[in-house]
Amino acid sequence: MTTNSWRADLHLGLEKLVDAAVVAGARQQDVYAAILDELGQLRLAYERDPDPTDDASEQVIEEPSNNWPAADNR
Repeated sequence: MTTNSWRADLHLGLEKLVDAAVVAGARQQDVYAAILDELGQLRLAYERDPDPTDDASEQVIEEPSNNWPAADNR
């Protein structure tokens, strides 16, 4: 994917998102403001943890329990 290609895809996706929200009854200005707010939140989250998927591998995974009623009916 070239630089221009992903930017064009991003533009089209944002355009569709704004259009869908406006068709659903939102004001265009409110949609733009909400998008900017969400981008700010995403930026802050990324600064705190650039790759949150790495965190899951550090957690201990416990084995599932067979302490449920149907487990005894075999």
